[in-house]
Amino acid sequence: MTQSTRSSEQPSQHELSLQYDLSTTTYSPDGKVFQTDYAQKAVDNSSTAMGIKCKDGVVLAVEKLVMSKLLVEGSNKRIFNVDHHAGVAVAGLQPDGRQIVNRAQDEATQYKSMYGESIPGNVLCERLASYKHVFNLYWSVRPYGVATLLAVYDKSGPQLYLIEPSGTAYRYFGTAVGKGRQSVKTEIERLKFDQLTCRQAVVECAKVLYKVHEEDGKPFELEMSWICEESGRKHQRVPPELIAEAEQQAKAAAEDSDMED
Repeated sequence: MTQSTRSSEQPSQHELSLQYDLSTTTYSPDGKVFQTDYAQKAVDNSSTAMGIKCKDGVVLAVEKLVMSKLLVEGSNKRIFNVDHHAGVAVAGLQPDGRQIVNRAQDEATQYKSMYGESIPGNVLCERLASYKHVFNLYWSVRPYGVATLLAVYDKSGPQLYLIEPSGTAYRYFGTAVGKGRQSVKTEIERLKFDQLTCRQAVVECAKVLYKVHEEDGKPFELEMSWICEESGRKHQRVPPELIAEAEQQAKAAAEDSDMED
C-alpha cells in the first residue's frame, strides 16, 4: 500500500476516539463527544432498571445482580427516596447514582424551603438534567455514568421521567435502561397503561425482568418501589409479600413458556 493510499484512508472509530476522547470540551469531526458516549455505555452495560406509569401511579423495578454468595440481601440499593412524593431508580455506576440522589434531595429540600410546597416533577427533572449537563461542558470534570428514572406524584398526577448522562430528559409511559432495555421495551409496549393499576404493574415488571434475565442466568434480587393511591401518593418500597407473590407468578410464567417451547 502506497503512502498516498494510506493518507487518503479515513481514520477508524477507534483512532478517532484516541484523538478526541480526552475531554468533554472536544468534538470529534462527526460531531460526537466521546466522554459522553462512554458515560452512556456505562449505563447500557449495567443491570436493567425499568419504570411503568399506570392509571393510579408509577412503579419502578430493578434487577440487582448477586455478585457473591457472601453479599447481604438487600444491600447495594438502586432505588432511593427523594421526597415524600418522588423517588428514583439508577442504572450505571452506583457511586455516581448516589451523588445524583443527594443532588435531587437537596433540590427538593431547597424548593420546599423557598416556596413552601413540594417541588413539581417537571421542575425536579429539569434541575437534575441541567446538573448532569454541566458535567458535559468542562474539561476538569467527567460526565456522570448513570441514568436516572424519576417517579413523581404531584398536582399534575403520576409522572415518569428518564434523565440520561448527557443531561437529556424525557417523559415516558414506560421505559427501561441497562443491558435488557430493548427486550423490556418490547414487552411493555404491549401493555395498556391507561388500564393498568400499580398492583398489576408490579406483577408485569417481575414477569418482564425474569424473562429478560433468563438470557443472563446469574442470580439476582428484584427491587421494586411505587408511588400511587395505595401508598398514599408517597414513594415507598413495594411490600415484601407483594414482591414475593409477583416473583412466584413470574417464575410460573417462565416455566410455562419453557414448556411451550
